Amino acid sequence: MLNATLSDKLDRLRQIFNESSQVVVAYSGGIDSTLVAKIAFDVLGDQALAITANSPSLLPADLAAAQVQAEFMGLKHQIVQTDEMNNPNYTSNPINRCYFCKSELHDTLKPLAKSMGYSYVVDGLNADDLQDYRPGIQAAKERGVRSPLAEVGISKLEVRMLSQYLGMPWWDKPSQPCLSSRFPYGEEITIEKLRRVGNAEQYLRDRGWKGDIRVRSMGDTAKIEVSSDRLLEFMNFMAIADLTKTFREYGFSSITLDLEGFRSGKLNDAIAK
Repeated sequence: MLNATLSDKLDRLRQIFNESSQVVVAYSGGIDSTLVAKIAFDVLGDQALAITANSPSLLPADLAAAQVQAEFMGLKHQIVQTDEMNNPNYTSNPINRCYFCKSELHDTLKPLAKSMGYSYVVDGLNADDLQDYRPGIQAAKERGVRSPLAEVGISKLEVRMLSQYLGMPWWDKPSQPCLSSRFPYGEEITIEKLRRVGNAEQYLRDRGWKGDIRVRSMGDTAKIEVSSDRLLEFMNFMAIADLTKTFREYGFSSITLDLEGFRSGKLNDAIAK
């Protein structure tokens, strides 16, 4: 059962779509945009279209998961290609890199939505995201994108609670931002580097590790992050010799474990406040 506050937020979220005719959901397959897509579809049926942007910064397994989830929910779903890797403002990896990523995304989605008669585009931005450094938010606002979760004041924890309440099996799925977030600002992003870090994270997943995990790429060093309370578990769980050998085959010359542990947005610490 939902408490009264969260039940009211769910009603308000549904009302946003009740007041719509057709809507495109920028659907990454993460739990935030998946919840938005689920509710949009429940209210609007086929008048809601979920679109996933595919690019080298999206792990292939995450694209496949987005497709599986869309099929499970019965969503009307399309995949489009985005070309942020052709923009040097993106690949040079400035502190506002996400602005150029979201600009590319919504410059692709908005005209596509308009050409098919959809009223507007919505995304999965939640209320907690507004407290972090997210330059992509401005790019979305400039293009008229709505953020229903943030409008209603739904936090990340509440996204998980609502997802579980609505019977979505992936309600506890770890967050998985784009692979470009694994690089410190100023380090050039290339397709080869994205593939390398993607292969490394997929290796850890394939070995059965559950929960938050990141492989940060610091030059040719792979810095693995897991929750601070699971560091010893990670060391005992993984076959370290095989991990080291495999990561070196991917192109890393050094492999480390971050003793501070995983923290979302950690690379933003380098930004002068």
